[in-house]
Amino acid sequence: MSQMRAQRVGEQMKKELSDILMREVKDPRVEFVTVTGVDVTGDLQQATVYFTVLGESEEEEEETLKALRQAKGFIRSEIGKRIQLRKTPDIEFDFDESIAYGNRIEKLINDLKKEK
Repeated sequence: MSQMRAQRVGEQMKKELSDILMREVKDPRVEFVTVTGVDVTGDLQQATVYFTVLGESEEEEEETLKALRQAKGFIRSEIGKRIQLRKTPDIEFDFDESIAYGNRIEKLINDLKKEK
């Protein structure tokens, strides 16, 4: 039962985080961020936010991660205002590697098709 609630809270956080990052955070390093998922622990105390960055250079990813970590307090307070929970989960940001991995696999498959 609590795992199902954690998933619902994660989906709501994902929706609200996307809106906060798009409209509220004014840091130019956070302009092209897409939230791909949020994992919330069963006790709703911690949340890991997975994101991707348009452009995908290593420097842009690192700068965006730094900016998100600096804005963590503001983002957490905004989440607390928008989602009615007893305690707002502690947020940790992590880069989502699955998009880059999928692009790499697609490129390999296309290269194999060209060789035939």
